[in-house]
Amino acid sequence: MPYSALLSRYEKGPFRFSRNDYYDRHLMLDHVVSMKEATTRARFEALARSLRDLIAQRWILAHQAHETKNVKQVYYLSMEFLIGRTLTNNIANLEVEQFVKNDLASDTGASLVSLIEEEPDAGLGNGGLGRLAACYLESLATLQIPAFGYGLRYEYGIFRQRIENGWQVEHADNWLRNPDPWEVARPQAAREVALGCSFQLQQGELTMIENAPTTLRGIPYDRAIVGYGGRTINTLRLWGAAAHDEFDFQEFSKGEFFDAVHQKVAAEVLTRVLYPDDSTPRGRNLRFVQEYFLVACSLADIVIRFLRRGNEWNALPDKVAVQLNDTHPAMAVAELMRILLDQAKLDWNKAWEITTATLAYTNHTLMPEALETWPVDLFQRFAPRLLEIIYEINARFLDDVRALHPGDDHRLARVSLIAEGPQKRVRMANLAIVGSHSTNGVGEIHSRLLRTTVVADLAEIFPERFRNVTNGVTPRRWLLSANPDLAKLITEVAGPGWPLDLAQTEKLAPLAADPAFAERFQSAKRAAKARFAQWLKDSSGLIVDPDSIFDCQIKRIHEYKRQLLNVLHIIILYNRLRENPRLDIPPRTFFFAGKAAPAYVLAKLIIKLINNVAAKVNVDPASKGRISVMFLREYNVTLAERLIPAADVSEQISTAGYEASGTSNMKFMMNGALTVGTRDGATIEMAQAAGEDNFFLFGLSAEEVASGASWYNPFWHYEQEPETRRALDMIRNDAFSPDEPGVFGPIWDTLLPRGDHYRHLADLGSYARTQETVGQVYRKPAEWTRRAILNTAHSGQFSSDRSIADYARDIWKISPHPID
Repeated sequence: MPYSALLSRYEKGPFRFSRNDYYDRHLMLDHVVSMKEATTRARFEALARSLRDLIAQRWILAHQAHETKNVKQVYYLSMEFLIGRTLTNNIANLEVEQFVKNDLASDTGASLVSLIEEEPDAGLGNGGLGRLAACYLESLATLQIPAFGYGLRYEYGIFRQRIENGWQVEHADNWLRNPDPWEVARPQAAREVALGCSFQLQQGELTMIENAPTTLRGIPYDRAIVGYGGRTINTLRLWGAAAHDEFDFQEFSKGEFFDAVHQKVAAEVLTRVLYPDDSTPRGRNLRFVQEYFLVACSLADIVIRFLRRGNEWNALPDKVAVQLNDTHPAMAVAELMRILLDQAKLDWNKAWEITTATLAYTNHTLMPEALETWPVDLFQRFAPRLLEIIYEINARFLDDVRALHPGDDHRLARVSLIAEGPQKRVRMANLAIVGSHSTNGVGEIHSRLLRTTVVADLAEIFPERFRNVTNGVTPRRWLLSANPDLAKLITEVAGPGWPLDLAQTEKLAPLAADPAFAERFQSAKRAAKARFAQWLKDSSGLIVDPDSIFDCQIKRIHEYKRQLLNVLHIIILYNRLRENPRLDIPPRTFFFAGKAAPAYVLAKLIIKLINNVAAKVNVDPASKGRISVMFLREYNVTLAERLIPAADVSEQISTAGYEASGTSNMKFMMNGALTVGTRDGATIEMAQAAGEDNFFLFGLSAEEVASGASWYNPFWHYEQEPETRRALDMIRNDAFSPDEPGVFGPIWDTLLPRGDHYRHLADLGSYARTQETVGQVYRKPAEWTRRAILNTAHSGQFSSDRSIADYARDIWKISPHPID
């Protein structure tokens, strides 16, 4: 029966659906329930599918246009895509809020707010790396650049964070417990990945069986990436792992029921979680195979699409731009060479020319220990052909280096793709740099230090390959959707086009000193704070004073990000209040949020210290109502969307020279928060854009941190600075852990006997003085608001649209392709 005739029957049937009743139709027919009986979850799925109906035709049209026109496409490979909730993002980018409200009007049991809350954050990322990837995909679609994102479909994400007795406790994040209405499974497009070994589950443990080659299947699950205005719909393709033969009927018939499905179970373990604990051999093996699985599936898919369009191998760089988001997908260099050598039968030189012209690499870290290396024996076991190719790449590369620098064996050792030692290891960053045509840092200081310190020898060999592309974030999600009151005010001043051109916010700058505009700006901030305070009370029972300074440090927990510096200052402030009850400071609420890696013991201890300090400070009569400390569990995109618009102060206090860029700093800036920060990452560029007078900068420079390695002594600060000494003594003497004596001993050891590698004590005095200035300026609302307005006004260059335009022009050599 034709679809039009079927619809006609529905329109005449007992429920009388009209062609526009997307929501009603999905609710009743997909779930086979009456509207009265439908659950909130069913209502959410119906609304999501009604929106997907709107997306589907445009999505197909974009796919067909890119296929028939044989356009060049960007392929963004990343282990993380921290996309958050999809419903609110699609409503905003499709500009269909009124459509949604009309669709829900007939359902008295549904409210848009309740349906939004029914969607979990997608468990596809952890921190800034994944959120950046999500912003970039959204900007690619908004700028109408043909693109695919490639990642893994983690069934349980990284973990769901709970706080028990102050400690982080990890629980499974079963975000796919219910069907995901946004994803489209495409088993017919599965790709096969050959491994040099196989796996068995023995007593609940995944055990590797060497010299038993096997094949895994990568099942693609597609998600539509909607650009603003819905003009282009790109695709995020996530790979789920499956066994080639999922069911052994012979084993089942013999009564060996588990053996009949053990291959399926073993294969699916591969994409169960993001970043398995690599402190154990099994965890490291699993993480290695995850990275290879992502690369092998994605490149196979790219090549099939490329050949399907009738292209010749020589044209690969003209039609394909592969961006490696950090070192996780760096095996793409060897895997693409394998395809060109073994499948396309090209000679080595031609294959190498095509590979380097096709691939580009983004570096995200200055920490040598964070630059991935993998044991050679893992390659030998899992991907022996790739190891052969890596050895050949290295041999040819080192021959070239010898010709340039004869007799310089130390240089050869530094640039080699293989780190020699008791256990030979493959340097994945070196592989990515040597095997691509572009290596970019993500902030000006990061890119400079990358070239001059971390990989200086490689930058000297390939100077033309190194460049900077400062990170950015999408203003649609982080300002237009997250902060409706401020967005409305900006639209009144800058016009409706600013979501597509954030530089338009510069029009706010002349109004920074205008009392009437400042009052409206203050009202928008006050509304965001009140919304957050109400949500916090409703969701957790926590009470926060919206008239206090909202001081926020929300990011992954790591020593170099220095949540510990923040806590030390809070303890100093607490001691000042106890000594002087009349101390004149504005009320302040310190918000912390973030996850520590399960195996990162000290980071988890820092979370414990934050919570224990909060337990004391929040109830002591000397400090209650004047300073408050809150650790918000389960930090994710949705929590950030609520808190960032409400923030007054953004804490960007990493040790100078360690933060590559940061992106939360940009989100805070857009929303009118003032930054307390070191001269590190993109904070330097942000201060240059808005004026350093409108930032609160402090601390050592990156050069001072580096030079201090030979002379820095944290005991000097302990002995010479009474407030520092008292704070540290309280931690050591169990002032915050009377029932757990000695629990914070490792923090004392880290800050003093072990040398305070991240210079907490060196910066603590400067940080405390800067925080005094913060309080003084906050007491002057007109001045505070002037600075806040200028921050928002000058945030335009930190849009991810600008970042993607830089990549497209300078690295990918690609232009927009509007869909007719």
